[in-house]
Amino acid sequence: MNPDTEKIRQLIERWMEMRVDPAAAAWIRDRQEVIQQGDKRGLFLAFGMVPRKVGKSDLELTDEELIIGNEVRPGWNPKGWSIDQATRTLFLLTLPPTEPTTLVGILDQLASTGEVGELVAIYQSLPLLPHPEAHVLRAAEGIRTNIKAVFCAVAYQNPYPAEQFNEDQWNQMVLKCQFIGVPMAPVVGLDQRSNAALSGMVLDYIAERWAAHRTIAPELWRCVGRHADPRGLSELHNVLTTGSLVEKYAAGLALSESTEPAAQNFLGIAPEIAGEIASGKITWATIDAMSSC
Repeated sequence: MNPDTEKIRQLIERWMEMRVDPAAAAWIRDRQEVIQQGDKRGLFLAFGMVPRKVGKSDLELTDEELIIGNEVRPGWNPKGWSIDQATRTLFLLTLPPTEPTTLVGILDQLASTGEVGELVAIYQSLPLLPHPEAHVLRAAEGIRTNIKAVFCAVAYQNPYPAEQFNEDQWNQMVLKCQFIGVPMAPVVGLDQRSNAALSGMVLDYIAERWAAHRTIAPELWRCVGRHADPRGLSELHNVLTTGSLVEKYAAGLALSESTEPAAQNFLGIAPEIAGEIASGKITWATIDAMSSC
């Protein structure tokens, strides 16, 4: 899907006009006029000056504004964005139409010299930019970082990875959540992009953690259930019978998502948990909430 960059740009402009003071609004308009002429140097200079000109306060979008944003660009959720991030995204959307390689070059140059805030804005903007298929390598570079803010700009509330990553890139990103110490729940498309290879990788990771007498995040079982093989089913059965309450809930949820007859048989040994899952009382959101306590 090629996003409607003009509608997105106009929407962000309206949001900004309601939130920045007249001096900041005038500066934004002035820089847009420069950027619209294809002045790359003007873009690079403006990109770095944004926090000093508009500040870093939260954008604080209303529920209605978020709904409109999702209508303009399905899957887009800028909840939690700041004013400086929105302004930098606006500048990228203001660039005149160009070839994919030219836009990729601009993003590469910005990323090569950018500080964390600039990198976050670049990666958050990826689902909004033209030529989405051209930015896969840039997004893949973002998930290799150990800087949480940058990694989460790619992985969290961002539809781009689910739409554009191949299976290997997707699996690397999902498992990297564990290595970098962030939950998987905000990853868009986590269930839809589940696959057998990821299930196997997660089982290997769990085995390593258990061998080292370390705990695992209960949410990991979310990546196993839909593609659980005999090994995965056996491990889920083990957790369902011997784990803590939140682990039992997670194992039960994973088993409920499997189409294997053995999964339903195993779930039958915990009728109370099975009933709570069937009634919707226990969901992955419940697991996330219990794990964060």
